[in-house]
Amino acid sequence: MNKKDFPKIHFYDQDFVDIYDKSWAWLSDYWLNPKTGEASSDGYFIYPGVDPEKKELFIDQFEAIFASFFLVYSNRNYPANQNLDYLYSKQEPNGAIRWRYNTVTGEAVKDSENPEGVAMPLFAWAEFNLYHKSANKKRIKDIMPILQKYMDWIDATFKQPNGLYATPVVSSSMRNSPRENAVYLVDFNSAMAINAAHMSALGEILNDKDLGFQYKKMYFSLKTRINNLMWDSETGFYHDLDKDEKRLSHKTIAGFWPLLAELPNADKADQLIAHLSNPATFGTDHPFPTLSADHPAFRDYGNGYCGSVYPAFNFMVVKGLEKYQQYDLAREAAIRHVYYILEALSPANSKERGSLYEAYLPCKEGFAHLDGDESFPRKKYMHTICLSTIAMMIENIIGLSISLPRKTVDWIIPNLEIMGIENLSLKRNLITILSNKSTRGWEIQMESEKLYYFTINILNSKKKTLPIPSGKCSMLIDKL
Repeated sequence: MNKKDFPKIHFYDQDFVDIYDKSWAWLSDYWLNPKTGEASSDGYFIYPGVDPEKKELFIDQFEAIFASFFLVYSNRNYPANQNLDYLYSKQEPNGAIRWRYNTVTGEAVKDSENPEGVAMPLFAWAEFNLYHKSANKKRIKDIMPILQKYMDWIDATFKQPNGLYATPVVSSSMRNSPRENAVYLVDFNSAMAINAAHMSALGEILNDKDLGFQYKKMYFSLKTRINNLMWDSETGFYHDLDKDEKRLSHKTIAGFWPLLAELPNADKADQLIAHLSNPATFGTDHPFPTLSADHPAFRDYGNGYCGSVYPAFNFMVVKGLEKYQQYDLAREAAIRHVYYILEALSPANSKERGSLYEAYLPCKEGFAHLDGDESFPRKKYMHTICLSTIAMMIENIIGLSISLPRKTVDWIIPNLEIMGIENLSLKRNLITILSNKSTRGWEIQMESEKLYYFTINILNSKKKTLPIPSGKCSMLIDKL
């Protein structure tokens, strides 16, 4: 790896800073030669908990997309696009990119439950985020034909006459979720809407109005169908549909994907978000379980997708809350989630050493279990856990939102605390933003090599946008 420093965070709870720092340090063990499984600075981001002698090393589409959301903060120590580019290189002539590849053999992994190997279609969402952290317009131009062919393949293979997509339950990665008889999945269809919206946005970045319009039209078509068929006003929730387009009664974490897709209006969103604070459904002590607590199959020991808390799905819910300006709830959920991660890392009443895990218990501290599978949850499962310990730490707990092409940094501070970030690389510009209490009151200290625009929103009562010049400067919050 390059020996550049990672960005440092400052936070009043040192345990949060420590787990953030450890996450970056532990990531170095997961960049492997895809053929041999040996550590390699030119390798791919691969979970090494398998035996390469059995020719089992994998790159998974769901993991690759989600991992890009924290790797963008590595100050280019780790390439956020590496695994995505591997998947693009595997695209077949019909446009297919399968859910998982064995990197030793180079072949797509076969799955009897998912014969076409379709995964959640979220490449455009990931690429839109990469663009705002790198400002690399050429990359969008290069990968756009790949993304278009991929969307065309999904349309040709899974789109039904009703305008929705019918895919296997495991296409959502929620393998043992109790979604019997589900044919039209709310998460997969919402993901198609998310991807269409971001395909439209990428088209606009390229000044391709036809492309922008084509995918905007697809987005609004899906929005109408999902709201008409999958929303239930009595339960205040989005549900899967059976083959006859009848809503199924189960409530899973999949029902929150429409928030990220910005599908519900304000009234629907309020009803849906209320479930996140309701202990009878998704407001468990450790937010958020993957199955509603009032479902007969819910287990307080997790049992995979029958109640476990998975970092990738928490990240999805928190990003959905941001779309509806629910910043306080998003931050509170992120902080509680990280506290439970810390508890499992250093368990108070256990002789065994803790770790970072693939999934956690919903009602108390500790890692989840899965009936009949002693290998679950995977330890140090950095491919998704770093969404919590790095991405949400920067974006939700500290509250920073960064866009390189716009030259903007937004900072939402729900309460005044000593916190911030130091030496975050924005292309060729290192920035530092810290809040401290001095003798003159609360002060924001900033340092930058180039000009950018800084928007600060404090306690939802003070909001101001200022051009920040190169060099060091500071501002007193009382003077804003």
